[in-house]
Amino acid sequence: MAANATSSPLASIKFAAANMPPQLEYVIDYVSNASTLSILATILVTLVVYDQYCYIWNKGSIAGPTWKMPFIGPFLQSMDPKFEEYYAKWVSAPLSCVSVFHKFVVIASTRDMARKVFNSPAYVKPCVVDVAHKLLGADNWVFLDGKAHVEFRKGLNNLFTRRALEIYLPGQEEVYNRYFKEFVATTKEAGGKPVPFMTHFREVITAVSCRTFVGHYISDEAVKKIADDYYLITAALELVNFPIILPYTKTWYGKKAADMVLAEFARCAAKSKARMAAGGEPNCIMDAWIAQMIQSKKWRDAQEKGVTIEGLEKPTHVLRDFTDYEISQTVFTFLFASQDATSSAATWLFQIMAQRPDVLDRVREENLKVRNGDIHAAVDMDQLESMTYTRAVVRELLRYRPPVLMVPYVVKKPFPISETYTAPKGSMVIPTTYMALRDPEVYDKPDEFDPERYYSGDAEVKGAKNFLVFGTGAHYCLGQQYAQLNLALFIGKASLMLDWVHHPTPKSEEIKVFATIFPMDDCPLTFEERK
Repeated sequence: MAANATSSPLASIKFAAANMPPQLEYVIDYVSNASTLSILATILVTLVVYDQYCYIWNKGSIAGPTWKMPFIGPFLQSMDPKFEEYYAKWVSAPLSCVSVFHKFVVIASTRDMARKVFNSPAYVKPCVVDVAHKLLGADNWVFLDGKAHVEFRKGLNNLFTRRALEIYLPGQEEVYNRYFKEFVATTKEAGGKPVPFMTHFREVITAVSCRTFVGHYISDEAVKKIADDYYLITAALELVNFPIILPYTKTWYGKKAADMVLAEFARCAAKSKARMAAGGEPNCIMDAWIAQMIQSKKWRDAQEKGVTIEGLEKPTHVLRDFTDYEISQTVFTFLFASQDATSSAATWLFQIMAQRPDVLDRVREENLKVRNGDIHAAVDMDQLESMTYTRAVVRELLRYRPPVLMVPYVVKKPFPISETYTAPKGSMVIPTTYMALRDPEVYDKPDEFDPERYYSGDAEVKGAKNFLVFGTGAHYCLGQQYAQLNLALFIGKASLMLDWVHHPTPKSEEIKVFATIFPMDDCPLTFEERK
């Protein structure tokens, strides 16, 4: 009895007595005897194995690394993206993949694969990058999908019609005239030595965008502030970034800059509403949109009262009244869509024109003829559209140095992108435009800059399915005509008012990836006023 009193029956019971599987008994014994460090190590190994399993399962049969760097994938490599590394991925296979943190990414490289993504709104929707929702606003229209997206776009279509684009021309001419003087002054201040002009082009494109989008409601000082700080927004919206906004990180600085732009544009919206309500004439995109809202309200009020107002017609698309912040959000997306891409195109355009004086001379001759010999004459839409060679130069530039390399989408449901592969729900799928624009079966000598292919050749027709710079399908770029005509106006005016020289370096033809693409040396130039 004494012996029995010193030991508990529970102390000697065996799990096997309860029909416990030997394997589970081993696990329980291990856990009960393991140290905290051993348990943590086991959990870590389990998570690593699970992370690898998920990657390999999602990868399936497509090209990509055999295994994934645990958890982070190629995050550190992606912090300093290299064009050559992107290109290697594109040429590796029609479909390839990477996995960064929790995000599995499928890359669609060929024209047909890219077009399938663009034209599959039932399976995918644009996602930009993870942090974009925090910078642009989770309720921003660019993140709408399906019918809601279609209806919102209808209300914006009239802002980019031919008639509307002509309204914006005087503001653009005004900005370019001012900045051309600054280009010359910059060279003089540098003692005639070359200055990298990439940042200057970013500023002038910001200025012309702001004047086009919000008119004179914004001060020159505010435009300069946006131009200086937009770099922070671009850095925050790089394809791969840390997914959480932490103080003093790129995404944190980008969020502060975005909030500043949104607040500035909201103030512009309030001013525009007051001016349009007083009967002012629209001279920018914000005016034109608010004028449509006022017209829509007049029509709705008349319908509710059952009255007929002489001269009042039903708008093409009846709009609701948008708040100042909603208007600011939408106009900010126009800046987001145009700023980096147009800055890239402008930088390459000035570099290549300096390298190709024969092309620049033809642009200059055409622009002088359209202006009847007056280099200071403004142009209207008819004249701008008649500059077929200048527009061919812009078109070829966009093919040769496409400012939009990739367009991220998120997969809404399993997406059978090919006969042998289905992209999993929640993954990103990213079509690239570059390979379609360099297709040797469509473009003769695709690695050469040749405007003649669009001026007298058949590239427009033959490459109709390849020219994916502005996307295609439900989410094609609303401002594609505006962007091309704006660049034609920019280089056309510059050809008449300026002489410039490109000072090449060993890195002039190397490509730097920063949301879009720029020359690695930031395009060193010198400018003089053309006599």
